[in-house]
Amino acid sequence: MQNARCRSRRLQPTFSLGSEDMDNALTSLLNLHEFEEAARQRLPPLAWHYMAGGSEDEASLRANRAAFAQWRLLPRVMRGVESVSTATELLGHQLALPVLVAPTGRHGLAHEDGERATARAARAAGTIYIMSSVTTVPMEEIAAECGGSTWWLQLYVFRDRERTREQILRAAAAGASALVLTVDAQVRGRREAEERAALTLPPPGPALDGASQARSPLARQIASLFDLSLAWSDIAWLASLAGLPVLVKGIVHPEDAERAIAHGAQAILVSNHGGRQLDGIVAGLDALPAVMEAVQGRVPVLVDGGVRRGTDLLIALALGAQAVLIGRPVHWGLAAGGEAGVRQVLALLQAELERDLWLCGLSSPAEVTRDLVVPARGVQRMATAP
Repeated sequence: MQNARCRSRRLQPTFSLGSEDMDNALTSLLNLHEFEEAARQRLPPLAWHYMAGGSEDEASLRANRAAFAQWRLLPRVMRGVESVSTATELLGHQLALPVLVAPTGRHGLAHEDGERATARAARAAGTIYIMSSVTTVPMEEIAAECGGSTWWLQLYVFRDRERTREQILRAAAAGASALVLTVDAQVRGRREAEERAALTLPPPGPALDGASQARSPLARQIASLFDLSLAWSDIAWLASLAGLPVLVKGIVHPEDAERAIAHGAQAILVSNHGGRQLDGIVAGLDALPAVMEAVQGRVPVLVDGGVRRGTDLLIALALGAQAVLIGRPVHWGLAAGGEAGVRQVLALLQAELERDLWLCGLSSPAEVTRDLVVPARGVQRMATAP
């Protein structure tokens, strides 16, 4: 027990920079890739593996980034654009940029303020914070930091349905405006980097913990909590508990998108869980076009996985997504500078998107259309066409 406590303490990052030094350090980071490296250098190895790793051979983790390289932008010029705005609308909410904070767990491993800092940063950036069910801070404390701004609760369904009902009612009372049902994690993917690092996490906060070794007794106990019989009809049941709309996260097959809508889903989140569940699964961006074809504009479609640049945002929007979610970059921002770090991560994406809209002759995300992108493999054919 004593050794376990020692290992748990080693997971906690140290923070010794003064505020002025911290500001200088953050402004020196020019893009999200540099935030990633700063976080890697700053975090203890065990915490880093928890945040950065994927499942098994991490093929799907790599695929999320590689998917964006399969597309090229085809901008227009001399469009008479006099001003650019990154603002967008999603499910009746006005956002300053089409980037949401994805539901990722255990922010306290990256910074002592944990999810409180993330919620404040999302509020300051003018976007939606999706609160994970795996938090290091009680739900109500995080919700208070949202300050009345929009936040959603990511949800797992437990075998004990009463526990699920109580969690939803707590969220509604705390101000959540939607539920994000994760449907691709009823059993936990095997994240071998964590096993190699002999990962031992501190006790969870108020919610479920699923981050210990896949073969550990704790992981088996956690797996036993999930309701493996989760079915499409559960969407209506979840929506009925507190009257909150249900968004479904973890869709990659177009037929599943159709079924989700038929059973009441108010939005589809195309995602392979950051490459942390089933290895070899398609990247979210690769799945997006077929899902869009199936959805036919009936509900908003969002996508996550591998977003690092403003040009990534343009590609996702051009392929039909109304917005994207970012997960790991939020952890990197927390590790680099807490709330200020997350704000800087979001600010960098917003600044890049604004500049890239200018360079594409577009005044807002609403003007991004499918003809903005072409497959990379088709560029040579375009260049040689008569």
